Amino acid sequence: MFYTIAEDLIFYQLLSFHRKYTNFEIKLHNYFHAKTGGIYPEFIIILKQFIFFFVKNKHYFASKLHLDSMRRGMKSKKLIIIRTENVLINLLFSLFPDLYIHDIVLEANDTSNHREISIHFLTFKERGIAIGRGGEYIKCVNELFKHFIRFSNKEESMEIKCKNLWE
Repeated sequence: MFYTIAEDLIFYQLLSFHRKYTNFEIKLHNYFHAKTGGIYPEFIIILKQFIFFFVKNKHYFASKLHLDSMRRGMKSKKLIIIRTENVLINLLFSLFPDLYIHDIVLEANDTSNHREISIHFLTFKERGIAIGRGGEYIKCVNELFKHFIRFSNKEESMEIKCKNLWE
């Protein structure tokens, strides 16, 4: 499949995060700082059972070392540390950090006139990990894009789908 220049540039558009903090998220901010030994998260977003900590790229690996300790301290939530990225394609790779993404494709949805982003994985196992149990993780990622991430060109957020390479 060949992209036009405009379609290809969609993956390289700039993003911004829009968020107001609650008191609980401020407590999580201080908890993260204390557990990681001085690293402040850029953003904290709580969606369903997931807590997304967005950190600067230079602090990602240092903060990831403390992830198991933080997960033990907060048993009720799933904690995820994500690199804060300002470019769409980089953020997509950051949202699935431990999986091999074979391809990312922009597709038109046949039932509606909206475009969607398809992330292709090589195996069904990797796809299953990417969508999460009952599809909860990919639903949270789509909600993240719908409510908290803004595109620089004011474009409507696109739905993200996880597919196997042969689908």
